Amino acid sequence: MNDKDCIEAIRDRPGMFGLDGTYYPTAMLVLGIDVGTSGRLLAGFREWLLARKGEESSFMWIPLVLEDAFPGTGIRHWKSLAESQQQPAVDHLFALLIEFLTERETA
Repeated sequence: MNDKDCIEAIRDRPGMFGLDGTYYPTAMLVLGIDVGTSGRLLAGFREWLLARKGEESSFMWIPLVLEDAFPGTGIRHWKSLAESQQQPAVDHLFALLIEFLTERETA
């Protein structure tokens, strides 16, 4: 199973991985997988997000995904998410990860 297959499996069956559709636990699982792969999973992801945004930032990828998901709202912290924003944030995280991993595979 490659990195993209792993992320797609989590996206398709979140309950199997103990996820409940909220952003923080999903981001922590992704971060944990990255640590378990010695940083391979997310190598370049933060830089890829910044290049898409066309800006510099000192933020790590977790708030950058939220800024991308909810532009112009100032949402950068998972505690700022309303209940109705949790699943869209998770969906956006998976969409970005899959796009990134697809591009990385073809590069």
